[in-house]
Amino acid sequence: MSAEARLKVLDRAEKEIMKLSRTDIGAVYEFMHKFRNNPEQPGLDLKSLHGDSRLMAARVKRDIRALLLHIGERDYLLIGVEHRSSVYEDLDRYAYRINRVTGGLEVMEVDPIDMQPVGDSIIGRLLPSTPAPAPLFSAYTDAQLIDLGVSEPLLPGIRRIVSEEELVQLVDRAPQVTTDVLFALYDGKTYDEVLEQITKPVRTTDDVDVDDLAAAVQRPATQVTTDDEALKFMLAESFERWQVFLHPTQRRLVERRYSGPARVGGGPGTGKTIVALHRVAHLARQLHPGTTKPILLTTFNRNLAADLKTRLLALGGAELLERVDIANVDRLAARVVAEQDPRAPKRKLDDNQAPQLWRKFLSTENGETTWDADFLAAEWDQVILGQALTSRSDYFRARRPYRGRNLNRMEREEIWELSERFVRWLAAGDSWTWRQVAVRGAALEMARAAEDKYRYRHVIVDEAQDLSAAHWRMLRAMVPAAPDDLFVTGDTHQRIYDNKVTLGSLGINIRGRSSRLTLSYRTTRQILAAALEIMSGETYDDLDGGQEDLAGYRSLLRGGQPFFCGARTWEEERDLIVTQLDEWHRPQDGSVAICVPTKELATDVMKRLEAEGIQAVEIGPDGPKVGDGVHVGTMHRFKGLEYQRVIISGVTDGLVPRMMISRYRDADPAKYQRERQRDRSLLFVAATRARDELAVFWHGAPSPFLSSRRQ
Repeated sequence: MSAEARLKVLDRAEKEIMKLSRTDIGAVYEFMHKFRNNPEQPGLDLKSLHGDSRLMAARVKRDIRALLLHIGERDYLLIGVEHRSSVYEDLDRYAYRINRVTGGLEVMEVDPIDMQPVGDSIIGRLLPSTPAPAPLFSAYTDAQLIDLGVSEPLLPGIRRIVSEEELVQLVDRAPQVTTDVLFALYDGKTYDEVLEQITKPVRTTDDVDVDDLAAAVQRPATQVTTDDEALKFMLAESFERWQVFLHPTQRRLVERRYSGPARVGGGPGTGKTIVALHRVAHLARQLHPGTTKPILLTTFNRNLAADLKTRLLALGGAELLERVDIANVDRLAARVVAEQDPRAPKRKLDDNQAPQLWRKFLSTENGETTWDADFLAAEWDQVILGQALTSRSDYFRARRPYRGRNLNRMEREEIWELSERFVRWLAAGDSWTWRQVAVRGAALEMARAAEDKYRYRHVIVDEAQDLSAAHWRMLRAMVPAAPDDLFVTGDTHQRIYDNKVTLGSLGINIRGRSSRLTLSYRTTRQILAAALEIMSGETYDDLDGGQEDLAGYRSLLRGGQPFFCGARTWEEERDLIVTQLDEWHRPQDGSVAICVPTKELATDVMKRLEAEGIQAVEIGPDGPKVGDGVHVGTMHRFKGLEYQRVIISGVTDGLVPRMMISRYRDADPAKYQRERQRDRSLLFVAATRARDELAVFWHGAPSPFLSSRRQ
């Protein structure tokens, strides 16, 4: 009987496997299991191809073949899964090489598109009197491109590229380093910038033997899966594996030593959360064994905190979790207060209840007043608590950006007195809001820091744009100022809570230590284009007093156009939802989600799905209750989640944006603009949760956030 074989899987092959049906995925896993036990058993039909003793094919099932490289005596690498006809009839288009710069093994299609020579391009034929456009990379020699890490077999095709569309077609199946280098050059980065930012982090220090496949597979540049359990996990839970995959060019952000707080920004799907998770793992590896939970990983959203824990477990296992404290930032503040202030109120109220509480307070405790309850609630929430002000004199000196109305000293005096009475009124009912808890937690931690008592050595914050000033003061006080103290990731275009801060004013100086990711790994170019239209006309801050945009934000993934459709009534819109699920063959494996603006609409959708015999799973504060079924939730619940297909329903004027914010249009224009921007960001977040397909529905008048061509 033949000895067992060792089989590894190239990341390229993983992506191909992820596109297969569940039946075919099962066949691939069964093939791997059989191949490991005995690669020479007759049913696998292992044979060399085109006279290349290293390149081989084996039978997965009747119409599917595995493409393999023989890299050692009993060592094989799965590099692709193809239809039988492609393997035996069209194999010449494939090439495998060891990259001289990274030392990694690369598999590519040498000419994946049929590009015309520049002089015979489509553009040249349409405009015969116009000189043919210059190739995009004519300013760089072959030697320069190779030194940057571009794969040599692709150079002839690269020399013919004259447009972005041709560039996207070429790099669609190119090795990742080649893709990153070419797009960086296309985006205007200089040769030296690309060399420093993209090539240097992945350049190997080894002497590269371009014939030593075994050595190439061992290098970090060759992304492979090795053990059987990891393969099984990848095939059965491929989407979860995708959620912890670190792109090689992101590794420099993860492993860099920072002299102080650092920030990584970027649009949805660019890998900010993955960078944060790998940063946690990297820092944990630097610590001495036995150190107990010296690292904090935190975020604002509860269901995102639960998701971070799941993904960190997938990344590093239980041993890594033992060294990390993962907590929603409000729960963290509550824990601090419970430890140090046992007399604090016990009942915690949602911050969104503040306007109603102020109205009740003014009517029962104060009688008639000239102050509007909504204005007082916003002033207390955004200025007094938002800036963690603890004294009358602090409030008198406080700047009030974005509030829209100036206050004289007498008016501030009156508001401060009302605020103190309001806090006492809440405390009498053993209640306070979560924002109050954060302010108290910050004060307690700042007192500990004054005595050089700190809870953590490193703090990592995901979705940083949603934290309040009090949260940041508390986190700053939890870790001593030192290299690698604070690492934050976030995107202000996804701010869905009314927390706007300048980190520098809170003792967190990220100047000179900020990076931005621009390549989306989650969603297709078509979905991304539709999402960017939603954000047109808005400006956003960079968490440090400047402005930030989504310039250069792009995707290399291609798919179908998003589907936009309106209905006359909400009942008819629910019919559209069911019809769309039917077109998607009603998948109930957790890969499809339905997003709506309100809890009431979510309830209606779940009832309709259940009437249709479709399992509907609610997305709660801690995420979906179970993994299977069709997930249904409000837009706020979708932060941090990803799905293959998403339906956004109820995108109706009056729901998106909310009708209630119109009352601020004249009374508080600044607040009106902030609330409107929040609702736009919510829709943007929802649209970018989809990986492959997106459908957007409404009833009556569509949301003004949808461009006219989408309506």
